[in-house]
Amino acid sequence: MPIPANAVPAALVPLVDRALARLALSLADTPHWPPTEPVLDQLRELALASDFAIDTLCRQPALLSQLTQNDCPPIPLPELDPEHPSDWPVRLRRYRTAASTRLIWRDLNGLDDVPATLRGATALAEDCLGLALAALEKEFATRHGTVRATADGSEQRLVVFGLGKLGGGELNFSSDVDLVYAYPQGGESDGPRPLAAEEYFARLGQRLAKLLDETTVDGFSHRVDLRLRPFGNAGRVALSFAGMDNYFQREGRDWERYAWLKARAVAGDIPAGEAWLQTLRPFVYRRYLDFTALDGLREMKAAITAEVARKDMFDDIKRGPGGIREIEFLTQALQLIRGGREATLRERRLLYALPALVACGQMDPQDGADLLHAYDFLRRLENRLQMLRDAQTHALPSDPTDRLRLACTLGYADWDALVAALDVQRNRVSTEFAALLAPRAGQAAPDALSNYWRGLPEGSSAEVLAEAGFSDAHGADQSLRDFAQSLGVKSLSDAARARLDRVLPALLHAATRSPQPDAALKRVLGLLQAVLRRTSYLALLDEQPSALARLVDVLARSALLAERLAAYPLLLDELLDIRVSGPMPDEAAMQAECNAALNVDDPEAALRLLNETRLALSFRMALAALDGRQRAVDSTRQLAQLAQAVVVTALQMAEADMQQAHGIIPGGRFAIIGYGSLGGLELGFGSDLDLVFLHDHPSDQDSSDGKRPLDPGRWYARLAQKVMALLGAVTAAGRLYDIDVRLRPDGGKGSLVSSLASYTEYQRERAWTWEHQALVRARGIAGDESLLADFERVRAQTLGRVRDREVLFADVLKMRARMRTELDRSDAGRLDLKQGPGGVVDLEFLLQTGVLDSAAEHPQVLGPRDTPSLIDALAEMAWLPGGTRDGLHEAHAALLDVGLACTLDRRPRMAVPTPALEEAQRVITAACDAADLPFTSSTAA
Repeated sequence: MPIPANAVPAALVPLVDRALARLALSLADTPHWPPTEPVLDQLRELALASDFAIDTLCRQPALLSQLTQNDCPPIPLPELDPEHPSDWPVRLRRYRTAASTRLIWRDLNGLDDVPATLRGATALAEDCLGLALAALEKEFATRHGTVRATADGSEQRLVVFGLGKLGGGELNFSSDVDLVYAYPQGGESDGPRPLAAEEYFARLGQRLAKLLDETTVDGFSHRVDLRLRPFGNAGRVALSFAGMDNYFQREGRDWERYAWLKARAVAGDIPAGEAWLQTLRPFVYRRYLDFTALDGLREMKAAITAEVARKDMFDDIKRGPGGIREIEFLTQALQLIRGGREATLRERRLLYALPALVACGQMDPQDGADLLHAYDFLRRLENRLQMLRDAQTHALPSDPTDRLRLACTLGYADWDALVAALDVQRNRVSTEFAALLAPRAGQAAPDALSNYWRGLPEGSSAEVLAEAGFSDAHGADQSLRDFAQSLGVKSLSDAARARLDRVLPALLHAATRSPQPDAALKRVLGLLQAVLRRTSYLALLDEQPSALARLVDVLARSALLAERLAAYPLLLDELLDIRVSGPMPDEAAMQAECNAALNVDDPEAALRLLNETRLALSFRMALAALDGRQRAVDSTRQLAQLAQAVVVTALQMAEADMQQAHGIIPGGRFAIIGYGSLGGLELGFGSDLDLVFLHDHPSDQDSSDGKRPLDPGRWYARLAQKVMALLGAVTAAGRLYDIDVRLRPDGGKGSLVSSLASYTEYQRERAWTWEHQALVRARGIAGDESLLADFERVRAQTLGRVRDREVLFADVLKMRARMRTELDRSDAGRLDLKQGPGGVVDLEFLLQTGVLDSAAEHPQVLGPRDTPSLIDALAEMAWLPGGTRDGLHEAHAALLDVGLACTLDRRPRMAVPTPALEEAQRVITAACDAADLPFTSSTAA
């Protein structure tokens, strides 16, 4: 804030007096001198903070009136006259110094905080770039014409990419600007002296850099650094987008991912530049969690640390310990690791990236707040260092006067007080940065297992494995020897082999602590074989001991998840996702995640993304069940909701494809009905989907309205086939679902898609009792809302008809007896959880019979589809025997728990009877008997 005369430290009074005397001399003939007392106080502070600003006011006396206006408005942009190119450097430099002085004035007077100053410095650089490039483009057009693309003759313009803090919109006061030049397509200019695109844009870029960077009597506009372009100083000044693509595919290095994370088109053909940056995103952000980013970080940090030590730069607040660079590296590393999965982390601006990391749970809120505070402190200090003399410096001054000036204008009593405050922030940053690189140190495996692995394949002894806790030590030893001699291990790079040599002993040690060491080892080796060529996964296990331990625990306890992890290593990411241990997403959240695939233009990539979403969400549900964080009844409901979300998305994909090819059926409607476990919200892992397709259309509509019209029957049949093809297509992330359509009217003999009228007629006239039982669990899944409502009406009419009780019960008993004979795999020592006596199907038949028997008088039983809700509904109206509700709920949950445990460990759903299972059988059997449905006795008879 403004400093009155009596507040200036005695040691700095002469400096301030000299500055005011210079201003008085320069402004003596203007109406701005002498200033009012408030303005004089502002000038005293300006004199303390910036020799550069005082020099600028002496050179441009009229600037003072601009600064002292209300809110200190922006400096008008200069005009670069095409007729006088020799004036361009002067105009640009005078504008830059005036606008920079305005930034200082606003900072000192509390009009701008640090983020606003950074934005202001960025906008100033962009204005100068834009003005300079526009002027040069006109000059080049006159001399050489406009570049036209060889392919289509379209006009081509230079694209100027800003990297570093310019790209991030957080440029410091006296920073250079990191630029990279590119252009969309090759071609030649169409003027009197034509040039090939590469030479044209190289010359244009060089002129632009010179116009901004060259030091004249008026100083410079902006220092330009072109060294971040492909191949650095040895590379071409400007490359086509195709050339850029080729470079990053073949030559792109880890440090360039950090550099291009912040990249932004800042001048020239900005829309084309931003569109191309979207294509570069896979290079910057890997699709999965990518801990290889830490390798690049370690290399860059080591190089900077060596430079700091060599040049004695410990007082450098940018590159020194706990400096600005460490905050940037820490933030960017976390962005690169997780940005492929979390779109909100793809943020150029550090001030926004840190809160995004907190919001995603990748950084503790307090740590995030501390780093933001440290960053604000360091950037303010950096700006003040540079404002002093417009120097590109980050070093703390050694001159006592400069030290006192900094301390005074930043509000500290003396230099020691400022340094003490600085040390607090730097220590905080150093601690956080060290923590990011620390995990590997905590991952050392016991020496015995490490030495065993390093001695393979020739040396080492199985006795080490026996002592470690493996039951079949010789079998484990042979498996490890085979693995060590496998082509995958032998072909690893030195860096990847070093990772494996750290990871595998740690995995062995974790396996010995698991409940099934031998099974865990077998599954670990299967997974490693699958990921050896993807070093990012080895990096994940190397850098994250918690993921490694979690992995072995899951492998030991679930053969199903072990298979899925080996087949789809992308699921390893889930072990580090903080959401994996939190609440499962609700239906709306799952639908939103699935719908993300609709925003992907490439159909194959969209289907792969949908499959990856399904894999990840179902994996989280499996972990929740495996860990006992939720019962199987919750997991099966979530799996059914997830399947519905996938079907809804697949239908939208298929409809878009059909509409593009064949148009629409005006007034037509289509719906998908889920039967079985999908309709009943009790889907298992790996279950297929029982689907029925319905359609309806106006009678006078005989074809679609597209370029290749189809009649309604064929249109809807193809739509259903496309849905089935999408759901069943094999992608890199596997297949979505197997589809079963045998429950449609007339089964395999019937049409794939039924009209609403034919479906209604079939249910009314020809459906068997067992088909009406299946209809109890049927539920609209996707499609036209009005057609789904019509389905509900048909279902209610069908299930709600008055029935002959004796005929109904006889049909149900007959069907159950047949199923028991054909499908029950129970034996003397094990129960078939689904088909066995007192099992899941007995309970389902009991509830379905209850609905068919009572719906005519009690239509409220038609609402529920899932077993728990059906139990409640039938108990409410006393169709179920009194007092059985709670018992049936627990029996159902117990059967599902055991069945899901079998599925997760890849065992048939057969179980040795336990007291809990025997109680579940007893409760279900007793309820069936009490309802005159003696499934067990009738089957035995």
